[in-house]
Amino acid sequence: MPNIGPMEIAIVAIVALLIFGPKRLPEAGRGLGRGLREFKEGITGRGQEPAAELEAAQPVAAAQSVAAETVAARVD
Repeated sequence: MPNIGPMEIAIVAIVALLIFGPKRLPEAGRGLGRGLREFKEGITGRGQEPAAELEAAQPVAAAQSVAAETVAARVD
């Protein structure tokens, strides 16, 4: 596999600048980076809670809100 040198990188940068223009190039770079980040997180499963943890957390949150309402009603 051939090595990619500074001349090849410069050619790719110039072509990208001609295609996207100077105003849209940063936006395209951000979109590409965001897409790669989401893809990586999807592959590794990082940033996602397992379904069992989500199901277990929902009744606890509901019980806490009921307890908070009960305490608020007693204070009034």
